[in-house]
Amino acid sequence: MAVPDLKIQLSNLIQLQSLDSQIYVLNEEKTAKPEEIKFLQSAFDEKKKVLSDFEKLFLDLQKQKKEHELELAAKEEGAKKLQSQLYSLKTNKEYSTMLQQIRDVKADASLVEDKIIKDMEDADRAKEDLEAAKKKLQGDEAVFNGDKKKLEDRVKEIDDMLSKLEAQRKQILPGIDAKILSQYERILSNRDGLAIVLVKDNSCKGCNMFVPPQVINLIKMYSNIITCEICNRMLYVDE
Repeated sequence: MAVPDLKIQLSNLIQLQSLDSQIYVLNEEKTAKPEEIKFLQSAFDEKKKVLSDFEKLFLDLQKQKKEHELELAAKEEGAKKLQSQLYSLKTNKEYSTMLQQIRDVKADASLVEDKIIKDMEDADRAKEDLEAAKKKLQGDEAVFNGDKKKLEDRVKEIDDMLSKLEAQRKQILPGIDAKILSQYERILSNRDGLAIVLVKDNSCKGCNMFVPPQVINLIKMYSNIITCEICNRMLYVDE
């Protein structure tokens, strides 16, 4: 394909590629930001779950203590009822049996009292752990919000940079032949944002494969767009 002023065309393409390379990198970074924010959110949610576990433990211990207190009250009431029946008994055997029942109920009540004391101790420790977890989560939340804001601010910054680069790009486009631009943009989309590359030391800087001297001579003739036989990117030489 013979193209007039091909040297100028290539010069414009090189300028365009400089902008497009920056645009590609920025778009890649921007695309990654939502996943980074999602990762931060997931990590913070895990920390909130730790606090939730402490809250549940504390509430469970309070509930357990209440159940033991009800159990103790029931046993104490049972002991009182048995005690009130003592003097209505008619034989020593019945009296002895009742006394043993009272002793058994009181022994059970004593065990329940021990459980209540342990519940109180466990609940106090759980409350301390809960308060410490709340304080820690406040710090974690501040860090999370700060990191999230940095990522969001960076996205805004990227958008501003992309707008400026796109404006510069539009200024270059009129100086490029429509067919050449179409070929360039097709390669750009298929080759990770890199459509035109330098040939240096007989090597294509797009794929690092060897470029024969005769191909380099064709590039220097500026009669046709020359592409790499391996990666299909447009080639130019720095003269």
